[in-house]
Amino acid sequence: MMLRQSRFLVVRLVPQLLVILAVGAAAMPVPAADPVPGILDRSEINPETILEPLKDGPVTSSQMPALDTSDFKVHISIEADHTASHDQGDLVSLWNPKTRHGFTLGLRNNTGSTTSQANWRQLQFGIDAGTEPTWRDEGRPGAAILGFSIAVHDGNLYVGTCETGDAPGQVYRYAGPGKWEPLGQLDSSNTVTALAAFEGQLYAGTGKYRLAGSALTESTNATPGGKVYRFVRPGEWELVGELPQTEAVAALVTYDGKLYASSLYRPAGFFRYDGGKTWTSLPTPGGRRVNALGVHGGHLYATSYDSGAVYRFNGTEWTDLGLVDQDVTQNYSFATWQNALHVSTWPSGKVYRLGPADRWLDTGRLGEEQEVMGMLVHNGAFYAGTLPKAEVYRHDSDTTWTRLKQLDETPDVKFRRVWTMATYQGRLFTTALPSGKVWSMSAGALLTHDRELGPGWHEILAERQGQKLRLTVDDELVAEADVPELSLTTEGLELKVGEGPRGRFPGRLTNVWFERKQ
Repeated sequence: MMLRQSRFLVVRLVPQLLVILAVGAAAMPVPAADPVPGILDRSEINPETILEPLKDGPVTSSQMPALDTSDFKVHISIEADHTASHDQGDLVSLWNPKTRHGFTLGLRNNTGSTTSQANWRQLQFGIDAGTEPTWRDEGRPGAAILGFSIAVHDGNLYVGTCETGDAPGQVYRYAGPGKWEPLGQLDSSNTVTALAAFEGQLYAGTGKYRLAGSALTESTNATPGGKVYRFVRPGEWELVGELPQTEAVAALVTYDGKLYASSLYRPAGFFRYDGGKTWTSLPTPGGRRVNALGVHGGHLYATSYDSGAVYRFNGTEWTDLGLVDQDVTQNYSFATWQNALHVSTWPSGKVYRLGPADRWLDTGRLGEEQEVMGMLVHNGAFYAGTLPKAEVYRHDSDTTWTRLKQLDETPDVKFRRVWTMATYQGRLFTTALPSGKVWSMSAGALLTHDRELGPGWHEILAERQGQKLRLTVDDELVAEADVPELSLTTEGLELKVGEGPRGRFPGRLTNVWFERKQ
């Protein structure tokens, strides 16, 4: 076996096991037991070194044997980035992005999922063998025409709705396949436009969404929103501020330890939450609106409906990254994939990635669609939803996107949209307009710990044993599932520590070992 950065790794070959160890810090807990008692000599672990993948690069090993249907375990101790200035990336992976074979273990912040912070410090462990997705109709929250916002928080999935007629928008909690629990009215505006978890609480933004923008009949409810609420309990929402001159909140996101919000309509507005009911108004780039908000590589990124450009914020000032392309007038969401920031567009129906020297690179058009909205990296693959047919596509290579399914077939409408996405209970959840339905998708087998991983060091063990996957955090089983027998063709792939198909882990890690039963 060939190793890179071998100062971080100890490798032992034994008759029944392949074992790889990363060095550990003396202050860190060691695994409770050896992978096979007596095989490993703990005194061989260097007590001084902690790996920081952003600074040191990932650790990789090549010429790995195939996993096939073998049982395996991977252990790692991590301290995640606590500043919320980076996408969290992958912890350990053995993965072929072209064939979608192997496994990934990662920590997920899905920011910029259209208007929402869909996932926050969510631990994920998944396997796949190139399987095709299966879909499930999850029903319609109330009488919604659209699930406008989405977020996972404290073990639950939440969807904020856009309503027609005189009805106000609401937040619903997922209660199992096809079931939704209403959590009460916030204000009287027609939409809950944004959701985000911040400091252990769920926050929601409200707005008057102009349905004419989706070529639909306008809501008769003209009540403006522009307020932010904190969820207390079903039926109770605490008002934590009203954004000045804001008809509708465009997005919520956590960046550098603060909660930020933006304005959907003119006048442009960008705000930082400073506690209580205080929101500080901050400059916008050249007076232009900032809409979708995503975090990547130490910066906050924003789309703009005014210019079609993307802007980067460092905490004090904005940098104009220019038009994504000459024919692009609007951008809708962000996703981090293969260490690069990606943005979705209208009216080209393409996705672009931010390349070297801040150049925008074309990663392909999704079928014949005109607009790309929600995007999400899920179980090692990159997915996106579209307008006008409300289709979902998977990115398979370079500029190639594969059509998977049309989610909304409402007749006699101009536009159908796949709006936003989140990962929950191992499935990709997405919302559709104008049916108001939520759909979920499974590809391969994925475990998720649907509670935000707290600050500090954590010990993580992920394993496949027979037809079960298990995920353990600090000696507590947090997720387990029966899974089909998948043969993982991984021979010759690199085992990567601190990196994977999503990107590089921005925190610190140690005490890594991997074992496979022969």
